[in-house]
Amino acid sequence: MESNGLMKGPSGWIENLIESFITESPENSLGNRMNDKAWAKPLIGFSSGNDPLYQFYKSDIGDFYWTPFEIFLKTFPSSKVRADQLTVLSWVLPQTEATKEDNRRQTKYPSERWARARVQGEEVNNKLRKIVVSSLHEKGFRAVAPMLSLLWEQRTSERYGLASNWSERHAAYTSGLGTFGLCDGLITPRGKAMRCGSVVADIKISPTRRPYSDHHAYCLYFSKGICGKCIQRCPAGAISRAGHDKTKCRNYLHNVVEEFVKSNYGFKSYGCGLCQTGVPCESKIPTEQDLE
Repeated sequence: MESNGLMKGPSGWIENLIESFITESPENSLGNRMNDKAWAKPLIGFSSGNDPLYQFYKSDIGDFYWTPFEIFLKTFPSSKVRADQLTVLSWVLPQTEATKEDNRRQTKYPSERWARARVQGEEVNNKLRKIVVSSLHEKGFRAVAPMLSLLWEQRTSERYGLASNWSERHAAYTSGLGTFGLCDGLITPRGKAMRCGSVVADIKISPTRRPYSDHHAYCLYFSKGICGKCIQRCPAGAISRAGHDKTKCRNYLHNVVEEFVKSNYGFKSYGCGLCQTGVPCESKIPTEQDLE
């Protein structure tokens, strides 16, 4: 597998590295009694460190938001690299069919598998971030996973409320992996039931083509004026035709879901995901036929 990746150049061995970890490593586990996999086969994309979208996010979300160039220089302050010499490596980790099926049946609280995916599954994602960074370093490329930086923090955007200085979903959107839905989730070719990750590196890789120009292109509500199934799925009433109320959502996750998971499943998690399952965009880019 590695030889095939090397033949394809840097993008090939990076794709091979990520796919091999998710499909073959025993560390890709929910840590439950059945030792279920946390994630299914990933999607991988790339974007340039000087893609204009990153500067747009900074102006749109808030001055605290990092461009790839800024987080790279904060990590490697003596670097002489230019923004156009950086690449953002982005991936999508789809939920497994078992996890989606479990959560699809829920109406108020998350299934145990889904709650585990939010905690143990994100630990797997963090391990993947570290593996990608260390593998790049071994090959002579400096790299940083923004979400693992000690400088990463949540902030308040004047326009959007709760935000942070790096967004994995925005990196994935920029890297051609999906567009945003009514509930703010990212709808990808593998659906909205997923998590994502990214690394910024001083490596030159051709950007993945974005097959869309509208950040809501894959959402039937925004593109066709139909659907809105995620509204009905939200037990917190945090989704409406006006969009996603992040304050209502956060309050429900931490005041209701967290206590339920602790009492019923015996561990700490605030993952919910009901709006990501039992909807037409759960596992694919939805079509009008999916509403029939």
